Amino acid sequence: MYDLLKTLVGELLLPLPVALGLGGLGLLLAWWGRRRLGASLAVAGLALLVLSSWAPVADRLLAPLEARYPALETLPEDEPLAGIVVLGGGWAWQAPWTVTGQLTESSAIRLMEGVRLWRQQPSLPLVVTGASRAPGARPVAHGYARAARELGVAPDRLRVLDFPTDTGLEAQAVREALGKGARVALVTSASHMPRAMRHFRRAGLEPVAAPTHYLAERSRKDSLGYWVPSATELRKTERAIHEHLGQLAVTLEH
Repeated sequence: MYDLLKTLVGELLLPLPVALGLGGLGLLLAWWGRRRLGASLAVAGLALLVLSSWAPVADRLLAPLEARYPALETLPEDEPLAGIVVLGGGWAWQAPWTVTGQLTESSAIRLMEGVRLWRQQPSLPLVVTGASRAPGARPVAHGYARAARELGVAPDRLRVLDFPTDTGLEAQAVREALGKGARVALVTSASHMPRAMRHFRRAGLEPVAAPTHYLAERSRKDSLGYWVPSATELRKTERAIHEHLGQLAVTLEH
């Protein structure tokens, strides 16, 4: 029940549902005769949607999250690592595409970064994680494993954790697989990294951040597209809000 409530809250507090809710409530109030209040709510909903879809706002919200941990060019050699961990994402396993096409954008980039780091120390295990919450769907960890094998990762170097359904459970699964106190290179999207690091540290692990899949500040500020609201920028704002809500949930859980 808690997981369902957490998911619903996370979805309903995103800009698009909130903007639609304000607009709908505004129309109802106007219909009931409260025209001034109704118009104010409708305008507020529209303003929220426009600002959330505007690059200057989206980048201001997302960039600090992505900049929290620097990119990891090479694996550290000062202390031995127990493995390289790639956190789960999405996988359209039923689609008639190659496995690299079945993986979502974030998943494909995470795996590519994990394989890049693994090639620096191929004796390490590459740990791929992630189940699916949808009934009957195959775990994304299976898609990761299949793609990793096709990209040259030795099958005996793969550790597949196909049962954890969120970041906290992934951290616990990695601890059980590699041992408490294990030092691991943690690969996930840059915006998700702050929350992932909190989970892994609280699980008793020693994660080394290896962020990838950067979304903020990719548009040129001297281009027209930067100043025109778009669905791409809305997605970035949603990503930032999702991660802030996730960090709040981590705080409340402990």
